[in-house]
Amino acid sequence: MITLRPAHERGHANFGWLDSYHSFSFGNYYDPNHMGFRALRVINEDRVAGGGGFDTHPHRDMEILTYVLSGALTHRDSMGNTKTIGAGEVQRISAGTGIAHSEFNASELEPVHFLQIWIVPETRGLTPSYEEAIFPAEERQGQWRLLAGHTPTEGAIKVHQDVQLYAALLSAGDRLHYSLQPDRHAWLQVAQGKVTLNGQSLEAGDGAAIRQESIDVIANGAAEVLLFDLA
Repeated sequence: MITLRPAHERGHANFGWLDSYHSFSFGNYYDPNHMGFRALRVINEDRVAGGGGFDTHPHRDMEILTYVLSGALTHRDSMGNTKTIGAGEVQRISAGTGIAHSEFNASELEPVHFLQIWIVPETRGLTPSYEEAIFPAEERQGQWRLLAGHTPTEGAIKVHQDVQLYAALLSAGDRLHYSLQPDRHAWLQVAQGKVTLNGQSLEAGDGAAIRQESIDVIANGAAEVLLFDLA
């Protein structure tokens, strides 16, 4: 079974410096029918204008992943990390018992476009931690590349939850298959471009909850997709 989450139905907030779309309830956007999916709590598609950013703010008991689509984002946190990540990089913060951080566009002129993803951890009260990794385009081109997981392999980053996150870059006509186990659930997020998912058309910003069926994705031009395999 596939349940679509069309891009145009997402929550939306525009503050000038920030243009943000929310797949699930977040901030001032509340929809009891869209509070998350399994352990996946937030997928925000953010565009931050040059010179803009999020001032220092706190988090706790959440796995926070940032996936940059274009531009560069500078992160500072109370653990002493100061990092700038660009397209194809993934950053993970385990907020655990509590952290504070800020995120700013690394450019004063060019926008940065990224996905911020929150995953509810399997255990509360973890020791806060930070990790990042670079995934070159050739590793994601035409194939699923594991970015993050509970038991990470091949350079993927650790997530404190039973989830695996994959990404793929596709060219027109590329086709990818993913066999979803009967007791698992999946969420597909189209980050850029257009694809066909099991015969249904999706475009940038669309998401889909998938249960009890395998996954076939065909690219209708250049596209970038993320796939969450969830307990």
